[in-house]
Amino acid sequence: MSVRLTAISAEPLDAAAHVAAVSDSSTGAVASFLGTVRDHSPDAAGTVTGLEYSAHPDAPRVLAEIAERVAAAHPDVALAVSHRTGDVAVGGLAIVACAGSAHRAAAFDACRDLVEVVKAELPMWKKQNLADGSHTWVGSA
Repeated sequence: MSVRLTAISAEPLDAAAHVAAVSDSSTGAVASFLGTVRDHSPDAAGTVTGLEYSAHPDAPRVLAEIAERVAAAHPDVALAVSHRTGDVAVGGLAIVACAGSAHRAAAFDACRDLVEVVKAELPMWKKQNLADGSHTWVGSA
């Protein structure tokens, strides 16, 4: 099918907009992944109070290229993916990925592939802010 939506956004992500982007009259399944900020991390020695995401200036182009590559590997699937920048509180959405297809297996496979490649290759870094006032940096790609 195609890539229907990619974005690097400082604004809160809209999961419903991603579902709508991959849905049409031929869609029988939508698989989604909502990556939320949690209050702990294996990279942090304390309670995480929030994250601050920073993107390389090429991140929008890289995200679009990743989505196109995954779409080429899953030609019967429509894709949408966005990643946040800036401050995201615990519970907030950091990444939204959706895959729409006539069949659930194809949607699940494409959504998982999309998320895994984004996490491995998107030039994004996160600053983990901790309850004691300290922070740690984690490079995403």
